[in-house]
Amino acid sequence: MSYDFDLLVIGAGSGGVRCARIAASHGARVAIAESRHWGGTCVNLGCVPKKLMVQASEYGDMVDDSHGFGWTSTRGTHDWGKLMTAKDREITRLNGIYVSMLEKAGITLLTGHARFVDGHTIRIEPSPLAPDEAPRTITAERIVIATGSTPVKPDISGAELAITSDEAFHLPQRPERVVIIGSGYIGLEFAGIFAGLGSKVDLVYRRDLPLRGFDEEMRSAMAEAIDARGITQHRHACSTAITKEGTDLVVTLDNGQRLHTDCVFMATGRRPKIDALGLENTAITTADNGRIKVDMNSETAQPGVYAIGDVTDRINLTPVAIAEGHNLADRLFGKGPARQWCYATTPKAVFFSPPLATVGLTEEEAARNGVVDIYFTRFTPMRHTLTGRTRKTVMKLVVDQKSQKVVGVHILGDDAPEMLQGVAIAVTAELTKADFDRTIGIHPTSAEELVTMRTRTRETPKAEG
Repeated sequence: MSYDFDLLVIGAGSGGVRCARIAASHGARVAIAESRHWGGTCVNLGCVPKKLMVQASEYGDMVDDSHGFGWTSTRGTHDWGKLMTAKDREITRLNGIYVSMLEKAGITLLTGHARFVDGHTIRIEPSPLAPDEAPRTITAERIVIATGSTPVKPDISGAELAITSDEAFHLPQRPERVVIIGSGYIGLEFAGIFAGLGSKVDLVYRRDLPLRGFDEEMRSAMAEAIDARGITQHRHACSTAITKEGTDLVVTLDNGQRLHTDCVFMATGRRPKIDALGLENTAITTADNGRIKVDMNSETAQPGVYAIGDVTDRINLTPVAIAEGHNLADRLFGKGPARQWCYATTPKAVFFSPPLATVGLTEEEAARNGVVDIYFTRFTPMRHTLTGRTRKTVMKLVVDQKSQKVVGVHILGDDAPEMLQGVAIAVTAELTKADFDRTIGIHPTSAEELVTMRTRTRETPKAEG
């Protein structure tokens, strides 16, 4: 059968764009469909604008901190509108870069909403990005679903009064009071952003510590950092209702508390953005959590249809989606072996102030495999010995005792993500504690602590069960 394209990618986010570009570089006839914004969530409503806003939130602290070094500057007033304008200008620039990269690669750009007619046929219908485009039907030998995810709100009374991260990037003004519900990446990062810009922030979450799934010791350190940031934590609490009383929004918690605020921000998870794709017209199946089921090769139950990124139940991070897209394009159209990535040592970062970065196993995970040696340090970084700010740097090495391989590294502190990226190479290469020990540090830096922790803090026995 003859098809219009060798490959059609649905979704022009980071993973989809990489897959399309690499496939085109191998000589495939490629099209990519996008209904909302070129560059996807990461560029438009995620990583990039969030990082810019995190950076904006830190300048006030820098002014305050400068006093400890003899400067007499004053904080001044933050202009939220100016930040939004600058952020939008940068996002528009990046949108253009994505479109240019795709066009230069010889890829056909289809603006509109894609919907399956069958396993090889897609209907492209008008979308808000191109409302006047005429519908068209195209065929492709292979199709990749890379539509990402979208925020979800809990099913409580008044949930429609709350915003999610999508809306937070376009607020007309900064709210003076914010209640953030949820303590994962998004909840913590926006709590830090709003607090740094001057808002009163209440953080509500169900558990005893933030960041479920991270190393327990680092979770405790992050909880202390949240307090130091001036954020009020409401632990072991769930929101049961949101009401409007005059100009206030009121969040009722299951412990009886009522929090008056100007803005309620739901950071309560994301779900795959697949509802309108017409998957019912294919053999594609989904798991109980709504994510598309794929095999080791990213292929769905529909032969020739693949899924990558946040629509699947794997590691939902932008660099992972990029790696999956690159690998898939190599396998489908490349002439040599596909490029490989080590997903087990995918580094992660939470861009709070200070940030947390981690790679490899937590202490709890490592102990399931055997006895673990822990090296731990906590100190005031040099800068804050003069600023007087209550901000600690916390570092932890998790070492498998039998092999002496460093299987996990965790850092909370200024520049932690920048340090961790290089250390992730060492963990991926399965270097040992002796390799760390024989590496000479850069002095004076916080990072040198990673190679000067000589004395074992404790031994963790193998976990039962």
